[in-house]
Amino acid sequence: MFQRIRWLAVLFMIPALVMAAGPDLRLKDVEGKEHNVNEYIGQGKWTVVAVWSADCPICRRDIHHMTFFHDDNRKKNATVLGLSIDGYDNRAKAKGFIEDQSLNFPNLVGEVDDAMRLSKTMFIGTPTYYFFSPEGKFMAQRIGPVTQQQAEHLIRELEKQPQATIKG
Repeated sequence: MFQRIRWLAVLFMIPALVMAAGPDLRLKDVEGKEHNVNEYIGQGKWTVVAVWSADCPICRRDIHHMTFFHDDNRKKNATVLGLSIDGYDNRAKAKGFIEDQSLNFPNLVGEVDDAMRLSKTMFIGTPTYYFFSPEGKFMAQRIGPVTQQQAEHLIRELEKQPQATIKG
């Protein structure tokens, strides 16, 4: 009887462990190398996914905040992953944006649908920022520009309420 209960407990824990990891999504970087976003999300640090497009004027104006955020936090408790939704056929545009903006964090190239698959929420437009817990759980979405200070503040608030999911 005890063995059966233990086996059932293990079976019920498997979905919880799978849910704790980040989404299983494979995308290529601008050089053509394929990556699973789980290489970046759910690795023991908060992950801010900056969803951007090379044609987005707000992204061009404000994404530098994420380079500062990444510099100041990557060795502590948070990191940034960029997601260009320009499409892989337009990776040259995405690569130009990365170089022009001196982005110092990894960037993958996908489509709008990939942004929705990543967060399992409706995608409105760029820039959008997704916040994932150190365990890989989607915690919050911010549409529009986000400064370094705003990102740090939101993470501090999310740490106080780890079970909450904040959208908006």
